[in-house]
Amino acid sequence: MQKTERKKRLKPDWLKIKVPAGKEYLAVKDIVEKNKLHTICTSGKCPNMNECWGKGTATLMILGDVCTRACKFCAVKTGRPNAVDREEPKRVAHSVQLMKLKHVVITSVDRDDLEDFGSGIWAETIEEIKNANPGTTIETLIPDFMGHKQFLDKVIEAHPEVISHNLETVKRLTPKVRSRSVYHRSLEVVKYLSEAGVRSKSGIMVGIGEKEDEVIETMQDLRDVGCQIMTIGQYLQPTKKHLEVQEYVAPDKFKRYEDAGLAMGFRFVESGPLVRSSYHAEKHVK
Repeated sequence: MQKTERKKRLKPDWLKIKVPAGKEYLAVKDIVEKNKLHTICTSGKCPNMNECWGKGTATLMILGDVCTRACKFCAVKTGRPNAVDREEPKRVAHSVQLMKLKHVVITSVDRDDLEDFGSGIWAETIEEIKNANPGTTIETLIPDFMGHKQFLDKVIEAHPEVISHNLETVKRLTPKVRSRSVYHRSLEVVKYLSEAGVRSKSGIMVGIGEKEDEVIETMQDLRDVGCQIMTIGQYLQPTKKHLEVQEYVAPDKFKRYEDAGLAMGFRFVESGPLVRSSYHAEKHVK
């Protein structure tokens, strides 16, 4: 029985990932390392790192590489973060310039240890990128800031083209999967962004034990609060300490989710086994 169970959980062919290589990949890697930057590509063990870095793009992670939360799906380090690096916004902006990016995605660790949850650095980073790279569009993948609207306003008022906040999973599994996060609080964040006139975005993972009708319900919850863009991807267990994969979702089911989302009225639905929050993000500003 145990052997059969293990066989079921072998990665299918559609989840095979290329080993990072190529001069563009190495160029991005060099810029990231020389400028002492963090990326969710490496910290989060993203399966699309080869594709994105090979195109000369990356998702940069601000406010350090240690998160104050310990979500059961996430490979980012958790613990007590270092002090905020006040020079980081300028280094990020300079790196975007060196990479010659037309579109950049910025994310961060959760910083529940800070009075403003890191929202001030978020705003500074967006402003520095815009000042140094006036032709570059920006997507921000933000934490919930514990739902405090005055801190969400700091990001909104810096005017990134897209603001994303992920639900990560369905309502029933949220307490099991996410640390200190609340399903309805995240929905309220997306609603607040949408009502502020922002192009709002969110995403979930599948394969953690959710049911298909729960995914559809989550998608409808997001549409009901005005979310315009959604991503759906396969959960991949980063280490043995993290949640086990319950199912490798087949590509045809991802296609059903995509069709359902477009029928609901989402502008874009990125749905596939290797899709992550920033996958094809440059399309979402159009």
